[in-house]
Amino acid sequence: MTHSRQPSLYIPHGGGPCFFMDDPRGTWTGMATFLRTIPDLLPEKPKAILIVSGHWETDGFAFTATERPPLIYDYHGFPPHTYQLAYPAPGDPALAARAAGLLNDAGLPAALDPARGLDHGVFVPLKVAFPQADVPIVEMSVDRRLDPAQHLAAGRALAALRDEGVLIVGAGMSFHNMRGYGDPRATAPSRQFDAWLTEAATQDVEPRDDALLRWADAPAGRFSHPREEHLLPLMVAAGASDAAGERVYGELVMETAISGFRFG
Repeated sequence: MTHSRQPSLYIPHGGGPCFFMDDPRGTWTGMATFLRTIPDLLPEKPKAILIVSGHWETDGFAFTATERPPLIYDYHGFPPHTYQLAYPAPGDPALAARAAGLLNDAGLPAALDPARGLDHGVFVPLKVAFPQADVPIVEMSVDRRLDPAQHLAAGRALAALRDEGVLIVGAGMSFHNMRGYGDPRATAPSRQFDAWLTEAATQDVEPRDDALLRWADAPAGRFSHPREEHLLPLMVAAGASDAAGERVYGELVMETAISGFRFG
């Protein structure tokens, strides 16, 4: 069976189990609406999803390699029902092995984790986007050295999977300063960084990658990401494409500018 080439995406995963709680102010309504439209951004239903989470850090890269990945409720202080959420999507150990092989062939250390489950940076947004839980999921870690060049290179190494019907997703938050959320003083600097990030991500590949490598020098870069684990999934998604990105989501959430991108 032949597959259409899938894009790669960088999506916001929200805050904890936010989409499955009462939300009287509608804080998460727009983001949830965007996540539900993800299937419409694709040429066809993906054969599998390879998703990089900012909530899993390892030495080198790692991939979940279990047939039935459990869920990791790695959030704290939320209502009891949010620790009972289910997302019984199958795993894909063969895809995990192929992805690790592609990285190893590119000189990037990668390993398989046969026990690891899916953290909330994965199952929370995917439960919104693909509620039937019928697309196999492999989660990929970020390398705890937090080197943007290495994550761009990982994306390039994985790009071939897009032609095999695999959707590559980076799940993070384009603004991730916990002290800034909900603070009106964060709005202006978050908008500065968001404008820079949008311009960077939507350029042709060479200037795009050059800009992303220097993200920390961007206006309000370090304010927006005191630690960059939630931005590095964007590097993987961008690296997996040799085309300019497109901003497919943008909104002010908790007083901060948040964006999402598709790479063709």
